[in-house]
Amino acid sequence: MNKDLLKLPEPSIEEQLSMLAEQVLNESLISYKKEKLKKEIDKSLQERNKEEFLRLSSELNNIS
Repeated sequence: MNKDLLKLPEPSIEEQLSMLAEQVLNESLISYKKEKLKKEIDKSLQERNKEEFLRLSSELNNIS
């Protein structure tokens, strides 16, 4: 295998910062969604809404 094929250009600082910012935003969004789902799950438990609890729990499991 040609070793030159493995040498890809390094991303610029701007590209690296952009990728890092995107990763932070994605992780923040996932964290927010998880917390929101947990609150909704608690509410469904208080209201004894089994169908809503199962739906929300499934959604939370898919995110995790």
